[in-house]
Formats: sequence, structure tokens, C-alpha cells
Amino acid sequence: MTPAAGTPERRGFRMPAEWEPHEATWIGWPHNRSDWPGKFAAIPWVYGEIVRKIAAGEIVRILVESKAHEAKALRLLSRVGADLSRVAFFRFPTDRGWTRDFGPIFVRRERPKREVAVAGFGFNAWARYPNWRKDASVPARAAKALGVPFLPVRFHGKRVVLEGGAIEVNGRGTLIATEECLLDPVTQVRNPGMTREGMEEVFRAFLGVTNVIWLGKGIAGDDTHGHVDDLCRFTGPRTVVLCRERDPKDENHRVLEENRERLASARLEDGSRPEVVPLPLPAPLRFDGIRVPASYANFYVCNAAVLVPTFNDPNDRIALGILSELFRDRPVVGIHAVDLVWGFGTLHCLTQQQPAVARVRGKGYSGPSS
Repeated sequence: MTPAAGTPERRGFRMPAEWEPHEATWIGWPHNRSDWPGKFAAIPWVYGEIVRKIAAGEIVRILVESKAHEAKALRLLSRVGADLSRVAFFRFPTDRGWTRDFGPIFVRRERPKREVAVAGFGFNAWARYPNWRKDASVPARAAKALGVPFLPVRFHGKRVVLEGGAIEVNGRGTLIATEECLLDPVTQVRNPGMTREGMEEVFRAFLGVTNVIWLGKGIAGDDTHGHVDDLCRFTGPRTVVLCRERDPKDENHRVLEENRERLASARLEDGSRPEVVPLPLPAPLRFDGIRVPASYANFYVCNAAVLVPTFNDPNDRIALGILSELFRDRPVVGIHAVDLVWGFGTLHCLTQQQPAVARVRGKGYSGPSS
């Protein structure tokens, strides 16, 4: 199918890989105590460490509720030693803090001039929660504040709902997603009636994707119903890490083995096979008897580092070692996430990258080569 004349693909836009140079990272400062019941007091300090690490290499654009909320965040960031010259606040009220999912999904083009735009997907709180309208307004507000184009995503006249955590791209044309999240016709349905072919056409038209790898289900404890960023991530144009659970009695074991089998027969955009590197999971983590989606795959690649959630688990060391071998152009840094994951997400779920417009050279910006 030939893309419509006005689509981002026809206009030369694509979604860059996460390791490509950033202008900024967007993150929403925590305010909704119901996201971390009983643990909220610790959460702003974790955010402070995240911002401190990211601000070492790029601007951090922080969503806040009010002037008072901004002042509170600023005081904490000053105490933890974050580079405040690289922190900018935007008073955009939100329902929650999971900026990966409701925040602006940026695309970029090289010609006729190098520029970014926001692909304007809809958001409905994972088709699970009733309060989402503040979150859903953020992409358009961000585009307006930055002075960049906002490109509403529609398919057959209907707004398309998509969270950033539901997709993973290599920047060369391949996207990975799960059928459970985007194609389930019964549970947490984002786009009723949407077919596989329809979803792929949306990816092609608005993200510049030419090849989609469909995995099956996501990991246990994930309230998004199958986000890919908890189980499978690109670490280079041709390399992915896939979570592996060796215990056959664990509920993740069979799900992840089925995904491994799918990747074994998958092809990248050029017809080659991806290299698949197993990434362990920590031991099952529960709070108040509820399993949470603790996963090292929820790492975030910023200009200055790769930030990896850690869980006071023996596999922390192994996961950090694997990712250090795969990301040799920047340090791999662990961030304690035992409290954070009680909100059913960690580092990648909280952040959203804004690609750089200007070409950036130097240490930490080249990206993986394979």
C-alpha cells in the first residue's frame, strides 16, 4: 500500500533508535501516591538519581503539576547534585508518571531539513484505568512548547492508541511488539477492530517502520498486558536481548521460551537474522503478595549512560555485565529499583527520549555498531 501524501513516512520521518543522540529526556516528576502505595516517600529520591545521571549528558525536561511541585523537585535535585543547568520544567499536569507511555513519541527526518516532530498517538491508560485525559494531552502540549510539528495518528478516520512501552525499534526499519498488547481482541483493547495488517500500516506510515517482529506475550506482573520493553530490547541495529527464565516452574518460563522460538525464525529489515542474547530475570519479586514485573530489560539508554534497574538480586551483576558488553560506547549504571517497581514499571517506563536535531559527535554518542 502506498503511504498517503501527508503521512510522516511520505515526508521522510522515522523513529530513531534509543541509542542515537538525544537532545533531551522527558520525565514526569512523581505526584500520584496511588502508583506506589506505602512506598511513595522513597520514590522522589530514586527520580533524583535518575535525573542526575541523565543530566550528565543531555537536557532533562520534567513535567510538574504546579509551581509548588516544581519547587519541591528543584530542592531535591539540588540536594542530590544534579546539573540544574540541564533541567527544564514544564507545568503540564498529569494523571500518573509513566512518561514512556503517554509522553511524546518523537520522529525525525533528514531532508529537506533535519527536524523532529511528534507522532500524535492517543492514550487511554492501557485500556485499564479511568483517569487518563491529562496524560493524553501531553504530546500535543509538548509539541507546541517546542515549536515542532504535531502529527495526529489516525487509521480509517479513528485515532490510534499506542504507548511508547509497547514498541521497540532499531532505527533501521524494524519494530518489535507483542500480540498480547496490541492485538488481543478481549483484554485491555486499545484499538477495537484493529488488525495485524492495520497496525503494521500505522507503524510504517507514522514511524517509518518497514518490518515488524511479533512476539507473543509479556512477563508476569505487567499491568499493561504485554509491553515489549519488559522482555525484549534492541541493543544495536542487529542485536536484541531477550529475558530468560530458567526455572520451568516459573510462570515466565514458557512465555519467554515461546518468544525465543519466534525470534529464532525472525528477520530484520534487510533479511538477516537478529543476534539474540539471553538476559536473566531477577528472582520473583512480590509486595503485599502481588508479583511485580521486575526486569533488567527495562533499561534506558541516554547520552551519558545506560541506566539499568537493579533489585538486590544475584543476577544484578550478571545483567549489568551482559549489557556492559553490548553497550561499549557508554557506561552501564545500576539504579536501585525495588521500590520503583511497586508501581509496575521502572526506568524505561518513566522516560521518553527526544532525538537530537543537530548532529552530535564525541564519546557516548556514536551508538552500538551491531
